[in-house]
Amino acid sequence: MNQFLRNLTAEQQVSALFIIVFGLLFIASATVFMLSLRERGDSVQADLVRGRLDEARALLRTSWAMTIVFWVGWASGERVATTLFAIVAFFALREFITLSPTRRGDHRSLVLAFFVVLPIQFWLVATAHFDLFTVFIPVYVFLAIPVVSALADDPNRFLERNAKLQWGIMVCVYGMSHVPALLLLLFPKWGNKGAFLVFFLVFVVQTGTLVQHLVSRRWPRPPRAPNVSQSFNWTSWSIGVATGSVLGGVLSGITPFKPGQAMAMALIACVAGSMGHLVMKALKRDRGVPNWGAQGQSVTGASGLLDRVDALCFAAPVFFHSVRWYFGA
Repeated sequence: MNQFLRNLTAEQQVSALFIIVFGLLFIASATVFMLSLRERGDSVQADLVRGRLDEARALLRTSWAMTIVFWVGWASGERVATTLFAIVAFFALREFITLSPTRRGDHRSLVLAFFVVLPIQFWLVATAHFDLFTVFIPVYVFLAIPVVSALADDPNRFLERNAKLQWGIMVCVYGMSHVPALLLLLFPKWGNKGAFLVFFLVFVVQTGTLVQHLVSRRWPRPPRAPNVSQSFNWTSWSIGVATGSVLGGVLSGITPFKPGQAMAMALIACVAGSMGHLVMKALKRDRGVPNWGAQGQSVTGASGLLDRVDALCFAAPVFFHSVRWYFGA
């Protein structure tokens, strides 16, 4: 089997990857559907099972949406893929700003963020201006936003308003822009297989986060930060990160990394993603909401889009720069 896969071209290997992923999603969706047909009672146990099935359906909807985005992007080329991720970043930033109170003096800054900063950042990614796109937001935009805000002549809660907008841009735009940037990394003798690197990052981070959540529910422990998250504890966190790291080693065959290197890169990504997820929970607690998105709804149809990609927004830049620095890609 391995020899057969090695004999395929890069495009055929990526196509095989998507066939496998779509097949697994179809099986999972069919399983959840069949289980939902069995739960028709009104007992407490049936209500509990239905609640968990609803969570599974929400996760599957998001997984289908993200997989389709990845597939359309790969099939249409790197420029289209970058555009699709820019759209995801746009909606994620919209969710973030929706829950952050704004004033009339913020309107110009918001226009700058959505219609100037975001397009330029993803254009820099699409044109492989790596040295500039890594500093464009942390340096130029972070200095420009308060200038535009000051010119609006509204000093009321000036620092708080600008910090919120800068943080939203950093997470939703800067973080997300590093996912399509992985498609453009070049490794000797590896070919045009950037889609494998994106799959590797998404799969290990999401798996680690999911395992952490499941372990905390199955074996509850005293939470480390109870006012932020009742499910975060060091035991479940360690198991989730370790699972993601081991999975990274198993998936080393689809990456330019050796097994040990793949485990190390997966460890870095999982730690960054899990801590990012915790940070975003703290922001939600500060705003007094359980989910991102208006009334818990989003373009995903479940919770908020940002709830599904927050770990990725933190993990992507750390993973990208770790890979680029260590391997000189």
